[in-house]
Amino acid sequence: MTQNNTQPLLPDTILSIYCLKGDLGGIEISADGFLGNWEDDGYCFLFFRQPADDDIDRLLVENKVLTLEDTFTMSYRDWQGGFINPVRIGRFVLNPPWLKRVAEDDEIGLTFDPGLVFGNGTHPTTLACLTGVEIACAGGNVERMVDLGTGAWLGCREVIAVDNNMLAVSTAANNISLNGLEQHILPVNGLAQTFTALPSDLMVANIGYRVLDEILTGENLHNHCWLVLSGLQNNEAKTILRILAQLDVVVLKHWQSEAIWNTILAITQSGR
Repeated sequence: MTQNNTQPLLPDTILSIYCLKGDLGGIEISADGFLGNWEDDGYCFLFFRQPADDDIDRLLVENKVLTLEDTFTMSYRDWQGGFINPVRIGRFVLNPPWLKRVAEDDEIGLTFDPGLVFGNGTHPTTLACLTGVEIACAGGNVERMVDLGTGAWLGCREVIAVDNNMLAVSTAANNISLNGLEQHILPVNGLAQTFTALPSDLMVANIGYRVLDEILTGENLHNHCWLVLSGLQNNEAKTILRILAQLDVVVLKHWQSEAIWNTILAITQSGR
């Protein structure tokens, strides 16, 4: 996969988006205006700065495993749900790159470029995760954080930010650079399962239930003190809570948002 991100995306930038069924795998996209692709659950979304019908047609002819499901044309403003102004989330003030709001004394100002794969930070699971991270970090003892899903930072000395989608990793790397945090945060492209054995004071995982169910084992949790687990629907959260109880993990807080989304703040034996 190649990307053309030299020009920043602005609210009025028009995006051409192609939804393909199938696995793009390691296929290289070299078309003009190609911004990147997002793959999820057997589908891939290819983003361009301009229509790329001819390039998509060639791609489909050369790769019979792919089929075109749908196409979309919209502004970047619409794709991001209207994120054109600063957003305050708790103590965080997220400023889009094209606009700057000076943070107050009690605020943490961050330049936040959502790119194509991050939302504006107001999803219920994101809000609850940030609250959980703030609580865990309040005592000043969280120095190393493992973030499975490239998300939050709150004064930790060292953060490993992991995502299995390269476009998400490159977006995170851009935001790290915009805020001058290269010395503290390392974005990594990989599977969450690979990094749960890495010791940390805090593990944040706002990811799918199937991955959480796989990584929540006694051996893995022994490597972490605090846990913030999110992205869970109601029945999934009940299963995760049972697993944590069996592993003698103490749940300190359980948030339920919009009657469906669940976030759990917990502390393991290593943290007690």
